[in-house]
Amino acid sequence: MTELHPLLSHAAQQSYPASCLYVVATPIGNVADISFRALYVLSKVDAIACEDTRNTAQLLKQLGVFKPLIAAHQHNENEVAQKIIQRLQQGESIALVSDAGTPAVSDPGARIVDAVRAAGMKVVPLPGASAVITALSASGLLNDQFYFVGFLPSKAGQRDSVLNTLKHTTATLVFYEAPHRIIDTITALAALFPSTRKIVLARELTKLFEEIHRCELGAASAWLAADTHREKGEYVVLLEGASPDSDAELLEAKRVLTILLESCSVKQAANLAAQLTGQKKNTLYQLALELRGDSELS
Repeated sequence: MTELHPLLSHAAQQSYPASCLYVVATPIGNVADISFRALYVLSKVDAIACEDTRNTAQLLKQLGVFKPLIAAHQHNENEVAQKIIQRLQQGESIALVSDAGTPAVSDPGARIVDAVRAAGMKVVPLPGASAVITALSASGLLNDQFYFVGFLPSKAGQRDSVLNTLKHTTATLVFYEAPHRIIDTITALAALFPSTRKIVLARELTKLFEEIHRCELGAASAWLAADTHREKGEYVVLLEGASPDSDAELLEAKRVLTILLESCSVKQAANLAAQLTGQKKNTLYQLALELRGDSELS
């Protein structure tokens, strides 16, 4: 394959040990984003473990690589891990890929990597496409820190519980979301976070209909509703982190609620606290429930 491009010869200069699992990032959309190192390794390994053999077969055909495939998805990871370990122990090299992007990041693969490491075998990562980093780089959100949440729970109660724990996180929050759930997720975010927080909706990254939109959270639902095509395609959602003074706001809300709960119901306390502090009633109601629970336990 060195005839394809001179840079492939540089890829060959690194050591590639046998009996090794290579974790290989693949394009998240545009096949041209494959790295020369990834192309070199995929052409040299004995087999490729992949999330969906049909998707990976199509990618490899475009790359001109033809290797035996091992189906390795979320339902058979433990079983496949043992088979991969056996093959590694026999001196083979295996590449691990997901349908798109970096394996084991909100994708299958982590259990396989863990099992291979536990067996004392070598794991070598090959960096490449990542939807998280791609979206962050184009967001313009001025924050050196981000908190990767991944996919939120599908059930509303569980989703809101997770979001409530993140309300005071100052790092940029990063979510993955499927098209059929994007409206519900944005609605949930708008109900629990300040409407003035900046949000970035990155859809179909590196693909033909790529779209990256930034607005205030309060305007996000209207943007989605303005075009039905925006309910199609995978999303990366970036939400601006809480301001540094949010801890002070939380302490003030707790102070006010603690006083009100001595003579009011949770609902009444939340309503009055919202008027006194200017914070969201729903947020204060959840906080009041937590405080009432704490007081009952003490």
